Amino acid sequence: MATEIKMPQLGESVTEGTIAKWLKKPGDPVAKYEAICEVSTDKVNAEVPATFEGTMVEIVAGEGETVAVGEIICKMAEEGAEVTAAPTTPVAEEAKPEATNASAPAPAKVDVSAKRGSGSGRFSPAVLRLSQENDIDLTLLTGTGAGGRITRKDILTAIEQGIGKVGSAPTPQVISVDEPVVAQVPTVDVDTALSTTPPASKPAMGVVTEEGDIEIPLTSVRKTIASRMVQSKHEAPHAWTMMEVDVTGLVELRNKMKHDFKVREGVSLTFMPFFIKAVSDALKEFPVINSMWGGDKIIQKKRINISIAVATDDALYVPVIPDVDELSILGLAKKVNTLAQKTRAGKLDLSDLQGGTFTVNNTGSFGSVMSQPIINQPQAAILSFEAIVKRPVVMNNMFAVRDMMNICMSLDHRVLDGLVAGRFLARVKELLEEYTVDSTF
Repeated sequence: MATEIKMPQLGESVTEGTIAKWLKKPGDPVAKYEAICEVSTDKVNAEVPATFEGTMVEIVAGEGETVAVGEIICKMAEEGAEVTAAPTTPVAEEAKPEATNASAPAPAKVDVSAKRGSGSGRFSPAVLRLSQENDIDLTLLTGTGAGGRITRKDILTAIEQGIGKVGSAPTPQVISVDEPVVAQVPTVDVDTALSTTPPASKPAMGVVTEEGDIEIPLTSVRKTIASRMVQSKHEAPHAWTMMEVDVTGLVELRNKMKHDFKVREGVSLTFMPFFIKAVSDALKEFPVINSMWGGDKIIQKKRINISIAVATDDALYVPVIPDVDELSILGLAKKVNTLAQKTRAGKLDLSDLQGGTFTVNNTGSFGSVMSQPIINQPQAAILSFEAIVKRPVVMNNMFAVRDMMNICMSLDHRVLDGLVAGRFLARVKELLEEYTVDSTF
């Protein structure tokens, strides 16, 4: 008897994953703990291992399909069980049956609601959230997932095609069981569509493409980043503040130490460890900044776990350095270097992405001098360190050329007020300005 293998929970806030590649096909033997497929989420790319020894029987979710946590992705038979391999094509994508003989009895009629949506009437959290955000009536859609279940891909298709809106006409209520359910999309002449200006009350859903334009398909990571950023801006009332920091002493200290540090420790001495250390020390003095929004309460975290933003060519990840208050500049330098390398190599573990309480972003690494970062929910704040540039400033009533840097903080106004945020930022500024060419660390 085949055992259903379900999409595992691949992170504390992950609700779905995309099948990137199947490593086994129906009929293949599978050893216990052997990887059966690769799954991509917004947090990490991971292999799903088999929990028992047996044989792959059926693949339910095809490559590229996004599946909610807990939904079936394949079926396996334990070792010794009699196996009949199923086709690799997922159930929802089976070919249309051949036409029946004309003399055969007419096919039975069924209510479309029995074929629409999820077979049990349940929807994944990701599907419900996306449908609510885009005013989609799930009862008007036809699911392409296992057992007719509506997937996130179905919602995105409905949004793109402009169907399934609340209040729109439903699809016909009676269909033949011998014919697959197909969303009713009106046929539109392309030339007419491009030349017609949509009504002001209903703007066009898509962007008109022209010759030479390149369409780049969204990866699961990019889709999730988009969804999370929109959610953060919609749910968290963002406030923003900025201060100017004189880091001349810090620049002189790093320039003095970086060569010997690289030779001795094997990693580069960047500014990031100094930034994280200043944030960590300031968070101990202002612990309310190290808080999260809990819906009906504010949760002030005991541990100081700093999320650091690391960019790749196509996405932005925020791996976590736990307990930064227990690390020296050397320890932080090694942690930052390790996480950056793992991120860019696509080898982050789940443990690298969990438990962050405050996010630090070094936007100055690519030349930015001012930014307004989006909060990494459910955290209460995020701090960006901008580019260090030489500027003329007034010191002792005289002009001097100094190394100056802006630090920009976005905060969730449900959790924090401007006064405590300003004091925290001022303390970070003070700690960074204390460094001199003779400082030790």
